[in-house]
Amino acid sequence: MSVSIDIIVTTMYVDRSTVRAKSGKSYTRFLLRESFRENGKVKHRTIANLSKCKPEEIEAIRLALKHKGELPKLIEGRGINGRGDLKWEQGLSIGAIWTVFQLAKELGIVRALGSTRQGKLALWQVMARVIDQGSRLSAVRLAGAHAACDVLTLGRFHEDHLYENLDWLCQRQADIERRLFQARYPEKSEKPRLFLYDVTSSYFEGSQNELAAFGYNRDGKRGKRQIVIGLLCDAAGVPVSIEVFKGNTSDPKTFLPQVQKSAERFGVKEVTFVGDRGMIKSPQIDALPEGCHFITAITKPQIEKLLKTGVFQMELFDHDLAEVTTDAGVRYVLRRNPLRADELAAGRRDKMRSANKFLEQQNAYLAEHPRAKVEVALRKVTEKLQRLKLDGWLSARASGRTLTLEEDAEALAELAKLDGCYVLKTDLTSEQADRRTVHDRYKDLAQVEWAFRTSKTAHLECRPIHVRLATRTRGHVLVVMLAYRIVAELRRRWQSLDVTVEEGLDQFSDSRLVGDRRECVVKEQPARLAVRSDSMLAVDRCSLVFWAGHVFN
Repeated sequence: MSVSIDIIVTTMYVDRSTVRAKSGKSYTRFLLRESFRENGKVKHRTIANLSKCKPEEIEAIRLALKHKGELPKLIEGRGINGRGDLKWEQGLSIGAIWTVFQLAKELGIVRALGSTRQGKLALWQVMARVIDQGSRLSAVRLAGAHAACDVLTLGRFHEDHLYENLDWLCQRQADIERRLFQARYPEKSEKPRLFLYDVTSSYFEGSQNELAAFGYNRDGKRGKRQIVIGLLCDAAGVPVSIEVFKGNTSDPKTFLPQVQKSAERFGVKEVTFVGDRGMIKSPQIDALPEGCHFITAITKPQIEKLLKTGVFQMELFDHDLAEVTTDAGVRYVLRRNPLRADELAAGRRDKMRSANKFLEQQNAYLAEHPRAKVEVALRKVTEKLQRLKLDGWLSARASGRTLTLEEDAEALAELAKLDGCYVLKTDLTSEQADRRTVHDRYKDLAQVEWAFRTSKTAHLECRPIHVRLATRTRGHVLVVMLAYRIVAELRRRWQSLDVTVEEGLDQFSDSRLVGDRRECVVKEQPARLAVRSDSMLAVDRCSLVFWAGHVFN
């Protein structure tokens, strides 16, 4: 039986936000803000910056706002209920834990991981990754500050238990992903007809990881070993599976395992795979089973070859979307992106200015040092052009002791003719998907790129990876994927509010529980909270109730 408690929504509150710099340092700011409605929309106004105030001063302001109707009792020292001397006791943080846990249940993550102790430890690793990223030791410390053991009914644990739990996750990854897929696509509903697939790499500072190897490093970290991560998403960009390969695995070799996985693990045999250029090549296309189709892009050398053989002509790029179908049934969709073409042209101009500046410095040095050799200066300028990749149409010449740059207009025109041009390739017929659909589905790969960005360097911070064993590496990456599903859903549901996921969870973390049993359910009304009669929720911020109403709408 539950009773309803009306909570007055306070318009003024203290807002805290923590930003992590690339150097690893964290900066926290405190603002006194006011929340109000205008034309049916919730807006926020900053009243003052409290960042330079002392922590006790900020806490005093927060306490005053929380109990602004009972300040005389606090001043007299009689307590909130007037029972005598004021006695303070702070409980564990509950807001962020409760919010993330409820959303994990709704997404099917809790059920997929199971109710065993190992399943609960895995769930805590996912929740800890959402709330505050770090190592297994930091996750243990986080549980000491939050009501993790109370919400998950989990006994005491330490970091070694979490490391062993990564092994458990790796061994059961197939079952976990299959259960999540079934939760998103129940048997009675239609199976997905399209999958988005892309890969990325993640580098290591150390050299002892079993999967780490030297390969094509997308992070621009030369001399660093890495792992390759393949992410399979549905048409909406929601991850359904993630796989870790050795760092020297090429992109095409990661593709066919996804095709096999979709059929065996998810029971999807008639599906279209969308992959980036260089991912789905001729050997992969030939190996596709019956019922599977593909959408991909071809590389610039392939475009030039098709132009030379007359499969299509440059004039077709002048159309918004052009299409060419070969006798073999392969369709090519052509387009020129004018914005991308302008970016490439501007980049060449910037590089040319840099080369001219370097050449002027060399000329000045030759003028000031009569004994300096012209050949040395010429070699330096030539090497500079090679580093900037301008040597194809720009060259350096020496006339006496003066260096000049010579431009090959024809070579530049040949180089720039394909600026902004791209060609998509598919075996889908025009009845299955028109040219616009093929183009839009390929552009959906941006959702996978956003997932990588969020998981690697933004909110979830997959790096650094504090494990060495292959099983634990795969378990760690699976934790990050599950955490991303929660973060992405929070971002979707809070997009109408003036708050990021990080700020919202940070606000929630200030809510603490008192009492023996804790369980709360948010109703549809944004300003009402149902609480069991044998428990009590101490809400530190009234905005928690409003935001929670947007989490479970």
